[in-house]
Order: sequence, then C-alpha cells, then structure tokens
Amino acid sequence: MTLDLIELRGLRARGRHGCLPAERELGQEFVVDVALGLDTHPAATDDDLSRTVDYGSLAGRLVGVVEGEPVNLIETLAERLAKVCLEDALVTEVEVTVHKPSAPVPHPFADVAVKIRRSRP
Repeated sequence: MTLDLIELRGLRARGRHGCLPAERELGQEFVVDVALGLDTHPAATDDDLSRTVDYGSLAGRLVGVVEGEPVNLIETLAERLAKVCLEDALVTEVEVTVHKPSAPVPHPFADVAVKIRRSRP
C-alpha cells in the first residue's frame, strides 16, 4: 500500500542552534518542512480529525523543539523533529527538512538545509 502524505512547509521559529557562540547568543530563524507518510483513508471516509494528524497541534510541538534546548547541528535538530512526528501512532514515516537561511557562511548563498527520512522500525 502506498502511503498518503500530509505536508507542513515553511514553518518558521527562532532558535539558538549552532556551533558558534554568536548563534547561541543571538539566535536566528529556522524554517522547517515535514512530510508525514500515513493512511488518510479512514479520516477521509469518516470526515474525522481524530483519525488523522492534527497539523495545527503538530506545528506547535515542532516550534517548541526549535525554540527549545539548543544543539550544535541542524542534523540533530532534524532528528528531534522527526521523533516528534513519529510520536503520532498514525505516522509511519516522515521526511524533515531544516533550513538555516542565516547560516554563518562567508559567501553569498540562498539556503543551507538538512533533509532526513525516518520511519517506524
């Protein structure tokens, strides 16, 4: 069976993640995209929110992670965000992208991002 996707793109939150002292002190905006793999058929059939992922609630939990305990690497941040998504028993797999548009890169650039995919064992 092919999984359906629920996508939440461009979620913005301020965090203090990074290896440099200035990143920890000043913080910066991070942008998060998630794509949740699940079967949405039961929810669609019954038109019932309790049978799918409440993306509004999920957004709040993801923002809490970004605004929470600082980490050095956006790889670590992405892993924490994936774990939050997989806490929902309906979610079988997740793809998380963490964008760091203000990363300390000494050259012109559009974006720095880490994308990970995780699934239930």
